[in-house]
Formats: sequence, C-alpha cells, structure tokens
Amino acid sequence: MKNLIYILIFLTLFQFSCETDSTETNPTFTNEAGSPSGDYDPGIVALPGDSYNELEENPFIYTNEEAVSTFSIDADGASYANIRRFIMQESQLPPKGAVRTEELINYFNLDYAFDNASHPIALNGEVSRSPWNNANKLVRIGIKGKPSEKADLPPSNFVFLIDVSGSMGSEDKLELLKNGFKYFVDELSDQDKVAIVTYAGSAGVLLESTPGNEKQKIKNAIDQLGAGGTTAGAEGIVTAYEIAQENFINNGNNRVVIGTDGDFNVGISNQDELVELIEEKRESGIFITVLGVGRGNLNDAALEQIANNGNGTYEYIDNLEQLRKVFIYDYNKFYTVAKDVKIQVEFNPKNVEAYRLIGYENRVLEEEDFEDDEKDAGEIGAGQNITALYEIIPASTPDFSLPAFAIDFRYKQPDSDTSVPMELEIFDEGNSFEKSSGYMKFTAGVASFSMLLWDSQYKGSSSYDKVIQWVNSANLVDEHGFKKEFKQLVEKTKGL
Repeated sequence: MKNLIYILIFLTLFQFSCETDSTETNPTFTNEAGSPSGDYDPGIVALPGDSYNELEENPFIYTNEEAVSTFSIDADGASYANIRRFIMQESQLPPKGAVRTEELINYFNLDYAFDNASHPIALNGEVSRSPWNNANKLVRIGIKGKPSEKADLPPSNFVFLIDVSGSMGSEDKLELLKNGFKYFVDELSDQDKVAIVTYAGSAGVLLESTPGNEKQKIKNAIDQLGAGGTTAGAEGIVTAYEIAQENFINNGNNRVVIGTDGDFNVGISNQDELVELIEEKRESGIFITVLGVGRGNLNDAALEQIANNGNGTYEYIDNLEQLRKVFIYDYNKFYTVAKDVKIQVEFNPKNVEAYRLIGYENRVLEEEDFEDDEKDAGEIGAGQNITALYEIIPASTPDFSLPAFAIDFRYKQPDSDTSVPMELEIFDEGNSFEKSSGYMKFTAGVASFSMLLWDSQYKGSSSYDKVIQWVNSANLVDEHGFKKEFKQLVEKTKGL
C-alpha cells in the first residue's frame, strides 16, 4: 500500500511538471546570488524566473574630452510601477536592473506649458544647485507633447495582442489585463476599431476588426479569454501586425497593444531576435504599446527592448489603479504626436567642467546618430511630458553671460521619415535649489530616490527624508494622487 501511495504521488508531480507552461522551454536565469538555473546570459540580472537587463550608471564625462552628449527620450513608466509592487506589495527592495531612473521620473504627469504652435512638442529647462552635492549643479530639460482634446484625436486602428498562455493564469496577469482592456473599450470613439489576437501555443484571431460603437461585442470577446498552453510570442506579434496592416487607417492612429509577462518560449524567444523582428515591423508605420504583468517569469528585459525598438512605450500593470492610469487617465499617450525624438546637449567648457546624464543608460546615442534619420529613438504621446536631468561640475571661473547649454532636438512627425530640428539655450542664473521650480524639486527628488535604490556612488547627501522634503516643497498639481503615493513609497522604503 505504501509503495502504491508513493507511485501515485510521483505520477501527480510528473503530470504537474508537464502541464507547467515554461519549465523546460523557458530557462530561468541566475538570481543575484549567482546560483545557476538553466542558461545564463551575462547581460541579464534576474530574480528566479524574472529577467532584467543589466545597467551601468552613466559616469561624469569631462567637457575637454567630450563636450557633446546625445540620447533618445524614453516615455516608458514600467519601472516605477514594477518597483512599487516590490516595495508596497512584497515589502522588499527591487533588484538593481528593475530601476530605470528616467522611467521613475517620467511616470508622473507634470503640467509643463505647451506654447509652441509651430511644432508638436514644446521645450523648457532650468539650472539650479544640486540638492545632494552643493558643489555641483543640476540641469532640467523638459519636453511637452502637444495636448489634444479627445474629440480631436484621429480615428484609431487598434489590435489587442493578448498572451493567453499557461503562465498568464494568475489573477495578477490575464484577469487584471481583461479588466484593463475593458476600461480601454469604454474610451473608444465610434470611429475607432479594434481587433483581438491571442497567442499561446500558436496565434489566432479572436475578434476581427470591430467598430468602436460595438463596445459590448468587443467586451464579450475579452470575457472569453482564458489561459493555457505554451507561449509563441513572436508568432503573435507577426499576426497582430498583419491584422493592423490589413485595417490600416491613413492619417490615423495605428497601434498594437500587447499584454504579456514576456515569457516567450515557442519560436523566437531570444531577446536580440525579438528586437530584430520588432525593428522590421516598425517600418510599417504601426506603433506599439507593451503592457507587462505578473511576477515569477516577468521578462522585463525583452519587453522594454521591444517597446524601445518598436516605436512604442512600455508600462507595467500591478493593480487596478494602475489600470485606470494607463487606460483612462493617460489615454492620450496611445496617440503619438512626435517620434524618434533625440536630444543633443553641447556643454560650454567655459562654464562646465564635467557632466553626467542621470538615467537613460540604455538610450545613450553616438554623436553622429543625432542627424541620422535611420537611427531609431523614442516617441512622445499627446499631452505627455518627458524630463531629463544632468548633474554638472561647474568650471572654476564660469562666464554667466554665455549660455551654459545649447540643446538641440530632432523629431519626426508620426507619418514622416524626415526629422525636424529645434533648439533651446539655457543660461545659468545662479539659482539655489530652494529657489528652483517645483518641477526641478520634484524630479530631483525622484532621481535621488532612484540613486538610493541603486546605492549610487553619486548619491551624495541624498536620504529618504530629504527626498520627501524636496517633493513636499514642489507643490505641484496631483489630480490622481500619484505624487502623494510616491511619498508613501519612500516612507515604506525607509523601513526596508
């Protein structure tokens, strides 16, 4: 009898292992302690089952060696929502690879003014003392995408690409996404249309392109979604783009919205090959929004790169309020107003001895990439704000009559292959940090928080108490309470 029980237990465990989606086909990368589990890519750091690209913090660069800094904007917000889940829901600090400073800063809505009738983006900037190193200064560069009333948005051709593989079966994955996509349907106009493509072992079309006034039909299709099987992510991407191309709207908004944990394990699953595939697809004039979910096999590394290289943005969904932010409050971000936005800053050696770009580690470009219209860069949505910060070491005898920085920008219209130049000069007016704008105080606070999570060598006198002090002094509009929530996040992190 005892032997029979052992046999039954063995058979049950064997069946479970066979049914598990990713046991053999999606190896888990090593954890941070280095314990091996499957194949290891030295460019990846991971928790068991989760994978993140490894980043090295941008160093100070001396202007007498290299006076020009070039990078692509990054409109993603995934990193902030992901680390929020680590800290608030799981009471643990996030792995270093999960923390991308620019995504923490750009998660928050800042009411930058839009005052440029000639371009789809407006520019602003300022200089102040660095709050964490009084010998240095801080430069803030702000970009605002042209706002648009909902009634003025162009008609849209959306394709929802939804992962229904076995790894998506938990409440924080497919069920959470289903709620979000139904929120999204409520925002559609009658002129919009939606198709739904699913993928597990293979890709299939669940719903042909359907007008936005048939909301209940679209929601009924979403309700049918259930999880099971392996994950043919690349095949799903190909099918979604084919459907989007078949229903392409000239002078409209054409976009694939993918919801997944990124656990691709059938067909193309290598990150470099996925990037190559998405680079090919972006030439079709179709944009992409990537929505990551879950923990345990979250492939943040691949999802971020798919968005970065596919004319798109990447968000992480960790709770219902985040669903409302992505699908309702920030709905206009599904409409790109400028693509391939690049920034090039030329530092005046008479005023700046050295500089350091804070964040954007995997968005840095070569100087010659700036005028190369073949080189991909980031997108900005309607009404969206983007911020970049530089910390600088001032020259010993600066000349304040000269601009401290000449900043050049290039962008393309959403349907154009030719970039348009813009420029902004910023003078150093000798402002203290206390007299800087609320925008500077808030974004510096978020950047300081990120440096503390990294345990950055550049964090200076940063502390969690100072972060809260700086954010409190910003006095910015907080319509949905996300800035207040950030202070709660900082308080919780102090206790960890």
